[in-house]
Amino acid sequence: MIPTLVLFGLVFGRWWRSALVAAAAGWPLLLVVTGDAPAGPGLLAGAALAVVNTGVGVLVHQGLRLAVGRARRSAGG
Repeated sequence: MIPTLVLFGLVFGRWWRSALVAAAAGWPLLLVVTGDAPAGPGLLAGAALAVVNTGVGVLVHQGLRLAVGRARRSAGG
């Protein structure tokens, strides 16, 4: 579960808002559809954890983007 969401954040980190919203809505939906969790208030915790885990991937993605951009600017100018 955690590696899947971190990977999701890494891949879609460019569109971080959409990635976080998709994780918050999509992960609990996936849990209910597959029968891994019953629908109920416990899914709020699942949604929060999905956002946190996806956020880690997004932060790594954005950090790498920033580092690459700085490296390109310093090498080119």
